[in-house]
Amino acid sequence: MPYSVIIHIAGEPSVAGEIEELPKPTDTSILVMNPRQKDGKDLHYIDNNVVKVIWPMAKVSFIEILESAEEEKIIGFVRDK
Repeated sequence: MPYSVIIHIAGEPSVAGEIEELPKPTDTSILVMNPRQKDGKDLHYIDNNVVKVIWPMAKVSFIEILESAEEEKIIGFVRDK
């Protein structure tokens, strides 16, 4: 199950995309599928035909993991008073 993420790269705008698995502390790079801006627009420095990009982890400041569509469907029990 791919994870939807926002990757914050040093000196660049953040990048939205999907990753197959969360990076391990020993990983030196991260493979991002369907890289795009957070608003869905293309990244100006990546060709339009590119579907996967590998970034070195040394450039990544931090990664935000977004909830999946299945998690959004979970409805908690709410009691009205």
